[in-house]
Amino acid sequence: MLSRRVAVLFFVAIVSGCSSTKTSPEAPGPRAAASVSGSKAASATGDRCTWNRSKCIFEGSYEPGERDYAEQEAKRLNMAEIQRLRRSFGN
Repeated sequence: MLSRRVAVLFFVAIVSGCSSTKTSPEAPGPRAAASVSGSKAASATGDRCTWNRSKCIFEGSYEPGERDYAEQEAKRLNMAEIQRLRRSFGN
């Protein structure tokens, strides 16, 4: 009976440790993250976008050349993901 309780508590501790997310109160907003350099700001923005994509959508107009860059970058990222998936599934 005691070993069953210990096993359940151990499982809960492992699951809660694996499912916790990093949140920080000083995480920059989507526009502030663009002005801050470094991977920490990009990581904070990426984490926030994973859980609430509507906060990461920019609803302004493109600057000259920005739309073409965004489309090319999207194509590049999509191709990289396709290649990664092919490697992981052995195709």
